[in-house]
Amino acid sequence: MTRHLLPIALAAAVAFPALASAADTQPPPRVIVSGEGEATVAPDMAILSLSVMREAKSAREALDANNDAMAAVIAAMKSADIADRDLQTAGIQINPRYNYTNKADGSQEAELVAYQVTNTLSVRVRNVDKTGEILDKAVSLGVNQGGGITFTNDDPKAAITEARKKAVADAMAKAKTLAEAAGVSLGKVLEITDQNVAPAPMPMAAKSFDAARSAVPVQAGENSYNVQVTVTFELK
Repeated sequence: MTRHLLPIALAAAVAFPALASAADTQPPPRVIVSGEGEATVAPDMAILSLSVMREAKSAREALDANNDAMAAVIAAMKSADIADRDLQTAGIQINPRYNYTNKADGSQEAELVAYQVTNTLSVRVRNVDKTGEILDKAVSLGVNQGGGITFTNDDPKAAITEARKKAVADAMAKAKTLAEAAGVSLGKVLEITDQNVAPAPMPMAAKSFDAARSAVPVQAGENSYNVQVTVTFELK
């Protein structure tokens, strides 16, 4: 072999194994499917959002009145066997309130007439059956805003596990159908990803408080936990 052909021969010797190696590392045929699973369970806890709003000429007077009312609400919650760990202040707001008067030139004149103080308390009720009773007691002691209710589960792991199993089974059934239709067979699972979907909160309108005369009727219903999975299968 002449000297000037030797580099070309060496390059070819290096290139052919590299091409063969690249062919060997090509990913196998695969199919990617999604599956969904759902499991329902009765809630065992209610989360209440209760707000007390008081108004006065000065911010100090409004805050003092609000403090007294909220202290009574917190004491009532504790007397209803709500533990300290289940009571949490969610926010305190102090806002001026103005009256606006239209002037002849089209502008407005603002007059400060009062201050409003709102204190919001988040309450976890672990005995769902007492939710209506606790709402009624809170309203009687001064709660006049808020009213959001979320029914949830303290430990939803079992329901989520059941939903996850159903989601994977759904994905496998879809993959088998697709493989049979294509005239191929499923191989091993290459990848699984999942996403939990929590149940949506169930709200109660604040106006329900205005008509409260006895224990507020509350229906907890069921919580639905959903899982979506994406599974990648090898095809043979």
